Amino acid sequence: MRASLASSIAVTCAAVLALPVSSAAPAAAEVLVQPPAASALPPAPDLPGSTQSLPLGPLGPSSRAGGPGEQGLPRRDVKPFSLVGVVWDDPRAPLHGTVQVRTRATGTDTWSQWQDVETHNDEHGADPDSAEGTSRALRGSTAPLWVGDSDGVEIRVRAEAGGTGGAPPLPAGLRLELVDPGEGPEAQTDTEPVLETEPGTGTEPGTDTGTEVEPVAEAAPPQTRTATAPAGATAAVAPADATSAAVAPEAPLPPAPTPAPAATVPAAALAAPPAAPPLSGLLAGLGAINSQLTPYAAPWLPALSKEATEAIASYLPPFLPRTPASGAETQEPAKTPVQAAAAPYIGPRPAIVTRKGWGADESIREKTFVYTNTIKAAFVHHSATGNNYTCAQAPSVLRSIYRYHVLSSGWRDFGYNFAIDKCGNIYEGRAGGVDKPVLGAHTLGFNTSTMGIAVLGTFSTTAPPAASVTAVARLTAWKLGLHGINPKGSVTLTSGGGNLYAKGTKVKFNAIAGHRDGFATDCPGSLLYGKLGTARTSAASYQGR
Repeated sequence: MRASLASSIAVTCAAVLALPVSSAAPAAAEVLVQPPAASALPPAPDLPGSTQSLPLGPLGPSSRAGGPGEQGLPRRDVKPFSLVGVVWDDPRAPLHGTVQVRTRATGTDTWSQWQDVETHNDEHGADPDSAEGTSRALRGSTAPLWVGDSDGVEIRVRAEAGGTGGAPPLPAGLRLELVDPGEGPEAQTDTEPVLETEPGTGTEPGTDTGTEVEPVAEAAPPQTRTATAPAGATAAVAPADATSAAVAPEAPLPPAPTPAPAATVPAAALAAPPAAPPLSGLLAGLGAINSQLTPYAAPWLPALSKEATEAIASYLPPFLPRTPASGAETQEPAKTPVQAAAAPYIGPRPAIVTRKGWGADESIREKTFVYTNTIKAAFVHHSATGNNYTCAQAPSVLRSIYRYHVLSSGWRDFGYNFAIDKCGNIYEGRAGGVDKPVLGAHTLGFNTSTMGIAVLGTFSTTAPPAASVTAVARLTAWKLGLHGINPKGSVTLTSGGGNLYAKGTKVKFNAIAGHRDGFATDCPGSLLYGKLGTARTSAASYQGR
């Protein structure tokens, strides 16, 4: 009786650290779905936000005659919006052509130059044979583009020049989606370890770059600020140009962070192997960590020390394996129980802004959570939404992408499992629990047994900030560590179908891979892709390897 009670209390305590709480599921199932009664969140606050959907019309004579031609809209006034995208009826119909928009800043007569919208977006989505991938709600869609506060728009969609067979027609039912993210949740007053230093170069916050930048020390006391950045709020950021098209070479990533005293389990709780720390000591540590957190209500999860992370990991639900998945990792021999207890190789959990923190409207997504069996690899993406945002606007960018994924594209939820902004802040993505193997819609054909991380921005010709690369390393060191995966290792995945690997093909990937490794795409951009080797090395270091 005492053992059963202790186990129940320990699991309950661990659940407080991961939103939302869900019951354990059998490890044998590849995809696990929680029933609505067990997984639905409490009613969401009435969060504003809207989407304008405008049908496109012919702009050229060939379009009027039924040819491929050009479709779009001339300049017009519209209700305020901040993100644009184009959708069409058939999700399997590719858009062979170009999409360009220009917008007018709200309350001004200033129009932007023409901006390109990424048209190849079908590779970011659910696997072809999954319930989400075959949903009747799905639509074809471009990548979304963040344009900032605007109240005027002009768009043109042109079919690509044809060869001997002529130009392919534009897909039917083209519509322009204009998304207003609305205001974020009410300001929070708790201390929150969220970086605020705006990157002007590709260096770490605090690096001497010739401009005045407020340093953000890893072990510094957390600053007091709001959980999101409401409109009108002034963020304490360095006066740097966040839209710079070129950045300096990335500085080396920092060593594993020094544990913060407030997030450290007492020494007494760590005297025993992490597999079974004394319950009283663990509860005391959790009390210090979560004194201001309540289930479903936390706008952020605090960073934990490596010791606290390892102690809590032993109490996570049993469908999260504590050892490498079968066939997933080949570079290291299996460890004995004593070795595993001494070196679990789980990186310290980084601070994470939850869905509540960035203002997700939980009423628009599907209410059940879908899980995969384990996490073998992390696929890194760029959001292709452009780099013209500030870190204070990142929650608004996320709310816009979320609405576009769900209401415009017909997905069940936000596609990626996590997002990272240019300041290195980490955000919870698809709902289901940050420490759980939530099935995402990010890498067509390889969503099973993987997680998707989107770095907000476009990194084809612009280098990613070092803070973002560091955040990728910290996040993967923790999440892959929960599943016994070495970030510098390789894993084997089975394709669900795509343009590089036929369904059923077994493919070997780096444990931290780029989207282009599994699909013929530019994502995550050449310059971010080139930093993944650095992220792998640093993530392994954070795990203590």
